[in-house]
Amino acid sequence: MRRFSRLFSELDATTSTNEKVEALARYFDEAPPHDAAWAVYFLAGGKPRQVVKTASLVVLACELAAIDPWLFDECYQSVGDLAETIALVLPRGEESSDTGLAEWVEQRLLPLRGLPDEEVARRVAGYWAELDAQGRFLLVKLVGGGFRVGVSKLLVQRALAAHSGVDARRVAQRMMGYTDGKVPPSPERYQALVAQVEEGVGDTRDAGQPYPFFLAHQLDLPPELFSARLGPVADWMVEWKYDGIRGQLVKRAGKVWIWSRGEELVTERFPEIEALAQALPDGTVLDGEILVWMGDRPAPFSLLQQRIGRKNLTRKVLAEAPVSFMAYDLLEQDGEDLRGVSQRERRARLEALLAGTGFLLSPVETATSWLEFARKRQESRERGVEGFMLKRMDAAYGTGRTKAEGLWWKWKIEPMTIDCVLVYAQAGHGRRSSVYTDYTFAVWNRAPASREEADAVLDAIARKEPAQPGALQLVPFAKAYSGLTDEEFRQVDAIIRKNTIEKFGPVRSVRPSLVFELGFEGINRSGRHKSGIAVRFPRMLRIRHDKPLHEANTLADLEVLLKL
Repeated sequence: MRRFSRLFSELDATTSTNEKVEALARYFDEAPPHDAAWAVYFLAGGKPRQVVKTASLVVLACELAAIDPWLFDECYQSVGDLAETIALVLPRGEESSDTGLAEWVEQRLLPLRGLPDEEVARRVAGYWAELDAQGRFLLVKLVGGGFRVGVSKLLVQRALAAHSGVDARRVAQRMMGYTDGKVPPSPERYQALVAQVEEGVGDTRDAGQPYPFFLAHQLDLPPELFSARLGPVADWMVEWKYDGIRGQLVKRAGKVWIWSRGEELVTERFPEIEALAQALPDGTVLDGEILVWMGDRPAPFSLLQQRIGRKNLTRKVLAEAPVSFMAYDLLEQDGEDLRGVSQRERRARLEALLAGTGFLLSPVETATSWLEFARKRQESRERGVEGFMLKRMDAAYGTGRTKAEGLWWKWKIEPMTIDCVLVYAQAGHGRRSSVYTDYTFAVWNRAPASREEADAVLDAIARKEPAQPGALQLVPFAKAYSGLTDEEFRQVDAIIRKNTIEKFGPVRSVRPSLVFELGFEGINRSGRHKSGIAVRFPRMLRIRHDKPLHEANTLADLEVLLKL
């Protein structure tokens, strides 16, 4: 833990990419494989399982520090991070532990789950006594399931490549699925990440591994400027952007693997795609979209979500949500890595490979100008798509969302928007942990008859009076935490602190006083929400200081969007 704690401090102390990579590489040079295995898991985004409730940690910290809960709350409000607050209020320990990260996780933390509360408290108190403030901070993050660190997966891959001498692209490929919590990190899995192989020679350990996904940049330009920025339309391949699950289909060694962009192995969830892929030749990797396909068009994403959530794939489920794989790129053919081949050639090979196979092939649109494409793009919602994907004909297939802008663009339609009221708030994470940045928004259940009627509801909320059935009220429907500048977040934070009505743990109910314009990519019905509606990828577009609260939108306005 001491070595990992030192690494965390080094990473937290710099914004330099090179310094972060150097610190990571030094750690991997020194750490035994078992510790390095867990370090890679956490640093690359693996989520530790919460083994002790946060509230229990707070109670224990107050007991050990001999302080009242109200004083801890005041400290928390000042510090802004729960783990850091606990680490600071605890009395200094007299011991120093050299126990490694793997032993901490496997022998100490994971066994806490399910133990009696008294035994958990006794063990955690002993663990805290072995660590300095930084170690306690990390321990609380790991125990509470909230570990985060300021490095990307790409930096971890670069550091492993520097440590091992293995090509970074191979490391990236091997890391696909590494943070899947179903398979715990182990020395064997870590050593497989950094194992040397002869250049150009395949490795059976890599058989089911996909390639890192290539991601597009958002294109935010008026179509009139496309020619100056992108050049002629003939240089580009233009496809519809579908709203499904990005996936890679791998066929090697007589087996099929299906991976999601989230690096989860999802083969068993889509048996119809697995069966279809059996006919592909070995050494084939397709990039595409997993969709529920109805007739000649994609079904709403909500239907795919229902399919994903089912553990038991009965005939009825398979019939109600038939899944297809919409292929749009060929990354490997006959065992040959095609990522360095031009988009034009990869597409030609893909069309020839999939002819007559039953796979869906992403249709390519044609037009004589960017303005003509802009007119076609207006058909997106009618077609059930999100806009266009633009790919340069001479582009290779890259890794991640690289700085090599200008190769792949996503030209999405404008988001749906609604004007809504801020009703709940919670502090953010990381550098925003001391600022309220995570908001819950509501709309009116019906349009207020007047400003006075709305004001009466707001006064009742301030008095903590419950809403009466059938009466005018604000109905929460969405949460968002992005879209504002740091300065705007600070301004809203000040308003939230002045208008807090009640506290529910980290959540604050707020006297309604601000209207926001909220944007989102999609909308569907949901029985899990009080409003009966769920939205996809909500984000704050602006604060509507110009709009009074009684003019915010209603549930009926959301119903209209459902029909678009």
